Amino acid sequence: MEKNKIKYIIFIAVVLIITYLFNVAYDQIQSDLADLTDLEYETTENSLKIISSSENQDLENIIKTYARENDIEIEIEYAGTLEIMEKLNSGEEYDAVWCSNSVWLYMLDDSVEISESKSTSINPVIFAIKESKARELGFIDRDIYTKDIVEAIKNGSLKFSMSNPTQTNSGATAYLGLLSTLAGNPEVLNTTHLEDEYVKQELVSLFNGMERSSGSESFLEELFLKGSYEAVVTYESSIININNQLERNNQETLYALYPIDGVSISDSPLAYIDNGNDDKKELFLNFRNYILSDEGQELLAQTGRRTWFGGVNEKVDKDIFNPDWGIDTSKYIVPIKFPNTKIIQDALSLYQAELRKPIHTVFCLDYSGSMYGEGNQELTDAMKYILTQEEAQKDLLQFTEKDKITVIPFSTNVISTWQTTDGTNTQDILTNILNLEPTGSTNIYDTSIEALEILNQEDGNTYNLSIILMTDGLSNMGSYSDLSYEYRKMGKEIPIYSIMFGNAYENELEYIAELTNAKVFDGKTDLLKAFKEVRGYN
Repeated sequence: MEKNKIKYIIFIAVVLIITYLFNVAYDQIQSDLADLTDLEYETTENSLKIISSSENQDLENIIKTYARENDIEIEIEYAGTLEIMEKLNSGEEYDAVWCSNSVWLYMLDDSVEISESKSTSINPVIFAIKESKARELGFIDRDIYTKDIVEAIKNGSLKFSMSNPTQTNSGATAYLGLLSTLAGNPEVLNTTHLEDEYVKQELVSLFNGMERSSGSESFLEELFLKGSYEAVVTYESSIININNQLERNNQETLYALYPIDGVSISDSPLAYIDNGNDDKKELFLNFRNYILSDEGQELLAQTGRRTWFGGVNEKVDKDIFNPDWGIDTSKYIVPIKFPNTKIIQDALSLYQAELRKPIHTVFCLDYSGSMYGEGNQELTDAMKYILTQEEAQKDLLQFTEKDKITVIPFSTNVISTWQTTDGTNTQDILTNILNLEPTGSTNIYDTSIEALEILNQEDGNTYNLSIILMTDGLSNMGSYSDLSYEYRKMGKEIPIYSIMFGNAYENELEYIAELTNAKVFDGKTDLLKAFKEVRGYN
């Protein structure tokens, strides 16, 4: 009997060693392939590498068709607005940038040589409300002012979702537009307007009506379609896309609102980044000229982008720009004037520090044995960044004293629960994180249930609630059915965002994301980056 036990232990040890060696070899192969891919790109002259705002993903078929027909390679990397600026300013090399708004190009360092920039389309950023709700509020068939929408939100008649102002263009431009109109539509925003207590209080009241915040425009569409929400702030083209899908599903559509005192406009500039390669510039100009050609502009218009000047066009395709949805191309849109770069940066900092709705975030952190060593070091580094205000503030991701933070370390079971009701007072939590050693198995389900029970006690009107689950392996304790049962019984939409690390099982996490209308982030190559990204969603 004892010999069999020893043989079994040896067998398990051999299996673990073989699995470990296989994973090491696999990671090395993937790394080598990535290096080969980079090398191939660097030596291919007949190619363009473009960094683009995420909302341009719906243009990918247009771009791929052009590349195929012209026998060139176009590689597109999608990122959030501020992430694009960070990548370019840090020296990452691209041949072109296709961002949401020309205003962001002024935030690039002098070392990034931008030229040949031209607007490719116009996209208003607007409120859109379920038609029955818009009718109930009296917003249909009459002129609307921004204050009308703000008042409906302040008195509790309307709630909305939008993309994060500090991480996305649609969120930032919508916020700057609201700030400008509430300040009385000055010629240009300045510091005095940012310090105006009346304006700040109006914005606080408005953002208290925000149900969900998304770190990207594309995910905002997804969560709106999957959830039960009555209003959204996003691009006109996104409203058109959402309504097309709602109609296909026989669901109530949204009604678009264009306040006559001003609407934020995005001009989608496509610009060349001069790295001293004339061949690349020629490829870029050919591509940009195609996008601006009659054929290219028609294709963009088919995606719901305005490709005409002045805002007025009576001859648009009404199947796309459907007036039954409130989409109005018959009136001139009064555009909001954007302030200088310094004021924009100050305004975004003001939002993060004072204006946004408080949040209660629960971090569920995997401390199973497989996290021992490098994995644990990466986790502690990421949490030190997230919970250190001075560091997170650099990316406008810092917690404030109005926020609540809960950290639940887990392995076989929940290990402990650490909390603070002041998001700037995190030293005790950090000390606990640094002192805990990984051990045991993995139980993401019971841990998630524990996190839900904590947040279920909060008032969703006072706090935006979310869970961030980080795991590096397959859960071998608890069950999805238990989590699903408890979540549905609770009756609240509390998103559980997951970060994959190590050998985490993506399908397992996707099921949780689907259940809670959330998203899975890949932290296998850069855990800190994943934590930064997920913080933009709560």
